[in-house]
Amino acid sequence: MENKKIKEKKHRLDRKEYIGYKRISFTLCIKDRKNLFSNKEILNNFVLILQDVLKKHKIKNWIYVFMPDHLHLVLEGLETDSDIYKAVVEFKQKTGIIMHKFKWQKDFYDHIHREEENIYNSLCYIINNPVRKNLVKKPEDYFGLGSIDFKIKELIEMINNNR
Repeated sequence: MENKKIKEKKHRLDRKEYIGYKRISFTLCIKDRKNLFSNKEILNNFVLILQDVLKKHKIKNWIYVFMPDHLHLVLEGLETDSDIYKAVVEFKQKTGIIMHKFKWQKDFYDHIHREEENIYNSLCYIINNPVRKNLVKKPEDYFGLGSIDFKIKELIEMINNNR
């Protein structure tokens, strides 16, 4: 029997699609869906790393929510050379160093928002993830919910006014 390598199907868009004034939602999962983000100290360290990486790459963070075993982000390039893909990969590398027995899954899920798409629908879905998972009654009560560039209460108000 011939030993054939299974070729992984290409599922990522061309790299240029992640550069510039783009708005993209990401989901990054912990390998084997292990519960990492219940630890507030780890979560706080990850937020600091996220903040540094996004500043370096000139990227706005609309929202993040660290669920126990995965992370949702909505990011937006602020300059023509903002490289959102590169920033996410760098974030995964830098946080991977402090994860100890945990690891990120090799890949991540993303969705590039079209201009005509209502960002507030995506934000509403993400912000309500902890409520849907019965972790809290109201999104603002979840300790893993935040934004580098917005106050959560203001963001919730924007979402409610624009959906």
